[in-house]
Amino acid sequence: MNVALLCPGQGAQRVGMGKDLAEAFPEARATFAAIDEALGVALSRVMWEGPEEQLTRTDVAQPAILAHSAAVWAVVGGRLRGQVAAAAGHSLGEYSAYVAAGALAVADGARLVRRRGELMHEAGTARPGTMAAVLGLETEKVVAACRQASAADGVVVAANLNAPDQTVISGDPVAVTRAGELLKAAGAKRVVPLKVSGAFHSPLMAPAAAGLEAELARAAISTPSFPVVATASAEPVREAGAARRLLAEQLTAPVRWVECVHALAAAAGSTARFVEIGPGNVLTGLAKRIIPGAATVNLGTAVEVRAFLEAT
Repeated sequence: MNVALLCPGQGAQRVGMGKDLAEAFPEARATFAAIDEALGVALSRVMWEGPEEQLTRTDVAQPAILAHSAAVWAVVGGRLRGQVAAAAGHSLGEYSAYVAAGALAVADGARLVRRRGELMHEAGTARPGTMAAVLGLETEKVVAACRQASAADGVVVAANLNAPDQTVISGDPVAVTRAGELLKAAGAKRVVPLKVSGAFHSPLMAPAAAGLEAELARAAISTPSFPVVATASAEPVREAGAARRLLAEQLTAPVRWVECVHALAAAAGSTARFVEIGPGNVLTGLAKRIIPGAATVNLGTAVEVRAFLEAT
């Protein structure tokens, strides 16, 4: 069976994340310690003890989620590595995917996503934006409403194309509000405002993308051992130069998740098994909605990881 590896993105963080892994597996404990040392802060303590308001900060949540995914991979990678046909990560999770593929060292990945979070927060402070989840409406109608709602006083775009009937919009608050009204009139079941510090995956993140491009140019990124499907292009990346370019583009480009899941399925073939490493089960849930009947496995807790190791 071929594995399509999934790495979660921001929003999956919760207080207590990864603590059971550190207690159960020396490899996970060593991963958390290495990231703490690389960042010069006790990130693992914030992950395990909170406070929640600190963990949800963009520059903390991003390395925390990468740390959790990397810790799981440190434990199960030996069993999975030869079976992975391709990987993908939702937004920041793309960095975790490159860590799993051996293209990015754990410490470098943690430093990069912390800086990414800082740049995103700075861009959001300079030009405040917001996001909202649109449920129960086709992506094409969401895109059309965003186009109609954008004007001189504000822009809004379809930012996360998560499922055929679930899209997140992002942009200037006035434009997001206008789009929300249009979407409700068009038949959306719900338009849910999200608690975010900026308009991610929209043109408002252009300053952050420029800063991140410079950081990526300096980063030690090598050829991945298996393809990583980029969310900005929905195509597999096999070399470092493309990885750098697409990771920078990612901040202003939509997360083309539906296409990414289909690309993973194409790479893994008819025996594809979607394996999510890290906190939560959002991505395996989306995989089942995008490809009904998809085989999925979640590896985020010590119980899940131990059961997997015993079964393989």
